Amino acid sequence: MSNLLKTARLKFMGEAIKEARKGLKEGGIPIGAVLVKGGKIIGRGHNRRVQDKSAILHAEMDCLENAGRLKAADYKECVIYSTLSPCSMCTGAILLYKIPMVVIGENKTFKGPESYSKKFVKLVNLDLPECKKLMADFIKARPELWNEDIGE
Repeated sequence: MSNLLKTARLKFMGEAIKEARKGLKEGGIPIGAVLVKGGKIIGRGHNRRVQDKSAILHAEMDCLENAGRLKAADYKECVIYSTLSPCSMCTGAILLYKIPMVVIGENKTFKGPESYSKKFVKLVNLDLPECKKLMADFIKARPELWNEDIGE
């Protein structure tokens, strides 16, 4: 991987991490996401299940919602960055809109259906210590909220 590509991936993941931290400050679960097209962020979001009393506002879903309605061709030119491996619901949205690449911060804390999604998208795991620590600290402080979020 070129240094330029690595720098870009870390830059956009840094924006997703900012979203995760924003969610944590709001009393929510620290997972963030950004949608990038042509080197520009066109959508951003964070897990808002707690804040909005929502059943579905995971970071990726909030990000896609905030990007607004796009043409099918637009999604096919995007990359979605998420601080954590997307769950089945978020993976379904990514596959529905045919977003070709997903860059994740880590998948040790939670691993979505990656083996399935890899059949349709390029999946890049940055395996970032910062993302792992963010989730580990949160789970230690709020295990009941984490278990609710992942359906346990």
